Amino acid sequence: MVGLDNPIHLAFLLVILLLVFGAKRLPEMGRSLGSGLRGFKESVSGEAHTDPQAVLSAAHAEPATGRDTGHVERVERVERPVA
Repeated sequence: MVGLDNPIHLAFLLVILLLVFGAKRLPEMGRSLGSGLRGFKESVSGEAHTDPQAVLSAAHAEPATGRDTGHVERVERVERPVA
């Protein structure tokens, strides 16, 4: 068999990747690959997916007021005639 359906093939591939790139670089590569795939999926489907870390940092930055903080008011600009 030529595919990666065998667990031994996957383990062998992971050992080779660990030897080539090192333990420090593999998590970075996984994160960048995941974000690239997520971006590709968003562009194909047309749906916007928010970054979980951005949502968490925004939630911690704003104090809890007990009201809906997701509401954004629309403010219209009124132009006054120049006298």
